[in-house]
Amino acid sequence: MQRLEKPNVRTFIGPGKAEEIMQLARTEHADLVIFDVDLTPSQQRNLEGIISKVKIIDRTGIILDIFAQHAHSAEGKLQVELAQLNYLLPRLRGMWQHLERQGVGGVGLRGPGETQLETDKRLMRKRIQRLTRELEELKQNRSTQRKKRQKQGVHSVALVGYTNAGKSTLINALTGADVLVENKLFATLDSTTRKLNLDHHRREVVVSDTVGFIKKLPHQLVAAFRSTLDEVRMADLLLHVVDASHPQLEGQIKAVEDVLEELEADDKPQILVLNKIDLVNKTDRLRLSKVYPDAVQVSAEEGSGLDALREAIDETMRKGMVRLRLLIPYTRGELIQRLYSLGLILSENHTAEGTDIIVDLPEESTGEYSSFIVR
Repeated sequence: MQRLEKPNVRTFIGPGKAEEIMQLARTEHADLVIFDVDLTPSQQRNLEGIISKVKIIDRTGIILDIFAQHAHSAEGKLQVELAQLNYLLPRLRGMWQHLERQGVGGVGLRGPGETQLETDKRLMRKRIQRLTRELEELKQNRSTQRKKRQKQGVHSVALVGYTNAGKSTLINALTGADVLVENKLFATLDSTTRKLNLDHHRREVVVSDTVGFIKKLPHQLVAAFRSTLDEVRMADLLLHVVDASHPQLEGQIKAVEDVLEELEADDKPQILVLNKIDLVNKTDRLRLSKVYPDAVQVSAEEGSGLDALREAIDETMRKGMVRLRLLIPYTRGELIQRLYSLGLILSENHTAEGTDIIVDLPEESTGEYSSFIVR
């Protein structure tokens, strides 16, 4: 660590500190130096010039590396590759320093390095354009599926939280899904959507697991994973899953809130879920209850607290909703179609008089259906 009034423009840290790191790397026979900050391409090149024969990786570079290891689905691989290419594009020059321009100006003085560099950049930009198009198509498919669910009156819940908070274990426990669970960072990159029954199996919602957040999530990843993170933006309710046993719990909550603000999803209804409560002693449980009185304490691993969580989800989804039983004539089919987009259909039966529907409807939308209410 180094105390500076502002980062050094050329090397981020001071040149003396860079020399110190070079000596330490040689002493320890290190072949890699990681900076827990984002370096500019020129800072990275300059540091590699000083700390020679050692690879320099910044915060974004190593996070992208971890993401690349854990991307399994076609969409996940495309998203990570797009983020990596956008990260590497301005850093290409350092790879061709041995073939750089041989002179400045004049005919015949262009070196082969610049030609190769321009070729690589052009190919990389074409690949970026192609990946962007493919991801846009996947985004449209995801949007179509989402609209279909909305038309059917199925509401959506998205799990968000710091990486390794136990979101995948929780979605498995709630829905019986088989999402990969590992005790490591970013084990799950691919969005998973499963059905969840609420309200004594009469109400059904879909629950989506999303990529774990971290402090200062790289912008390349936010941009590349935009289609996956749209599940968060379009959800009716967010379950903010927190590792209750983590010593930096408050900081992780703040980091997730910052990412939600960046995604413009910070105004969504939320339930704070304190997971891994089985790892917390009684004294700390009481403290957490006082600090976060509205949170639901669960252990996805042991299956405790899940009924309380289902009730909390059901209650939150009902807020501002009124349950009505309606008998709508077959001649007014447009009203039924509108109900599917407005409310949550709990049952639908066809009778001789018309369609008998039980629906949870926003209070402000009940007016036009008042004449069809079954008393």
